[in-house]
Amino acid sequence: MAGLSTETMSSILIVDDDQNVLQVLEARLQSSGFTIYKAENGQDALRLLKDIKIDLMISDMKMPGMSGMEVMTKARSLHPGLPIIFLTAYGTIPDAVKAVKAGAIDYLAKPFDGRELVYKLKKVLEENPRLSPHKDEDTLLIDMESAVSPKMKELYELVRKVALSDVNVLILGESGVGKERIARLIHRLSARVKQPFVVVDCGSTPAGLLESELFGHVRGAFTHAVTDKRGLIDTADKGTLFLDEIGNISTEMQVRLLRFLEDRKIRRIGDLKENAVDCRVLAATNSDLIDDIKNGRFREDLYYRLRVVTLQIPRLRDRKEDIPLLADLFVKSYARQNGTRLAKLPPETVEYLVSYPWPGNVRELKNAIEAGIVLCHGNVLRPEDMHLSGLPTFKLAEESVGENSFSLEDTERNAIVRALKQSGGVQKEAAKLLGISRRAIHYKIKKYEIDSAALRVR
Repeated sequence: MAGLSTETMSSILIVDDDQNVLQVLEARLQSSGFTIYKAENGQDALRLLKDIKIDLMISDMKMPGMSGMEVMTKARSLHPGLPIIFLTAYGTIPDAVKAVKAGAIDYLAKPFDGRELVYKLKKVLEENPRLSPHKDEDTLLIDMESAVSPKMKELYELVRKVALSDVNVLILGESGVGKERIARLIHRLSARVKQPFVVVDCGSTPAGLLESELFGHVRGAFTHAVTDKRGLIDTADKGTLFLDEIGNISTEMQVRLLRFLEDRKIRRIGDLKENAVDCRVLAATNSDLIDDIKNGRFREDLYYRLRVVTLQIPRLRDRKEDIPLLADLFVKSYARQNGTRLAKLPPETVEYLVSYPWPGNVRELKNAIEAGIVLCHGNVLRPEDMHLSGLPTFKLAEESVGENSFSLEDTERNAIVRALKQSGGVQKEAAKLLGISRRAIHYKIKKYEIDSAALRVR
């Protein structure tokens, strides 16, 4: 988003057993616009990394219990590619050098210069784009702000309005339209932006585990509960809780969730006391909840608690005017994340993308473009590079072409149709029959508006 500097959008985790170092670093980095999290040992650092999105970690080399190298190894298993800068005493510089060789970004010797540290942080986050935070949200925000389609313009205005409040929001739409990205954008535009954004995948989490995941448990609450576990609702305190695929939760979980939404208190499994939690709740589903209510699968009172405001995300095929912009954004995003040159999108490819029905919505478009960039030749992305399930549906106007026509175009068109019929709609085989290239037949099919999919052998 224009006008936002990298550092103001970044969260930094500081790990050091020295309280004075933690306080000095916190004061210096907060004044530079970073969001700071602190941990006095490796175990606390790893717990934070499980719960909170961290953009960069600063760690001491020598700490009791778990060394900086051990913290780096375990942190990387949680977040591959997490950039880490080590702080080290003069006598342990050789260890820091080994850490850099093992994958750390850099190190600073104590006592360190605060300005030098800030410079290094900015350099890491700005020069290595794949580590820069919020790139997905940036892409969506540009999409929303630059949208051509009336439906997306209307949605963006609603997102901006609801982001300023704390009301519960129910986000509806087909699979792949970007429901989670809309939820992240609401969080980013809200006053809770510097607090956690916690995602709960209700669709993939087994019903037996979901209660423990959401509410947590105390040691001994059930078999294998060997330690206390903090629930995801509690983790989202002061931030935003996103319940994805809310339509899949069990009747029992619906009751517990309703109780939380009513009094904003949770009780861990096996615990006697309740704890207050202040978090905003966003929920999403591609299910028809009204139908589920009618059939007794979803509680009506929970539905109305969740949908104080409802956002309906349009299907990609209903906002085709935005496809050229989205395609360009995804091409740039791929190049930025992978450090490659920008692939070119010729006009015929853009036309192809606009014509395709996109049953998988924005997710399918993004995946198709990324796959196409990997497979394309000469860094030019062509329709055949994307290997989609079907070509755009063009009208087959064969009946309008007289068989006795002497037009060269009609003759050529009929030859292509016959070749496609003989090859069962397979363009590659039809091109061989005609003695032309695959690219040439693709161009001719578009030119004459031939529906090759309708000629395929089923």
